[in-house]
Amino acid sequence: MRAPRRTARVEYHLPRKPCSASGARQLTRMFLRRDGRRGHGPDDAGSALLVVSELVTNATRHGQGCCRLRLSVDARDQLVVEVHDSGRGHPRLRPHSPSAEGGRGIALVEALSSRLLVVPDGDGGKTVRAVLAGK
Repeated sequence: MRAPRRTARVEYHLPRKPCSASGARQLTRMFLRRDGRRGHGPDDAGSALLVVSELVTNATRHGQGCCRLRLSVDARDQLVVEVHDSGRGHPRLRPHSPSAEGGRGIALVEALSSRLLVVPDGDGGKTVRAVLAGK
């Protein structure tokens, strides 16, 4: 009988500044390297880094209050990325426009994730949760 894998979880509070996305990518790299989890090691981190970057950028640009990033890897080797802010607005897919400079972030996150959902919080804010399947 195989012993169950332990889960790993960290949480970071980030300021509402443009540099937060870069800091979040760095923290995510360190988290993924720490355990060398199958499917989420340094060589396979590109999707996770893009998801973290997009969600933190949305929270710091369009949200309110402090941004909270929570990363966890569960026993099934799924990486769960959660980004919380106190803003009431929810991210939404925008119609595709070849000339637009932005507006593709949530579409990218949705394409890279096996699940994407927005969970309203009791404080009027929300947590955007993206689940990336392990290999």
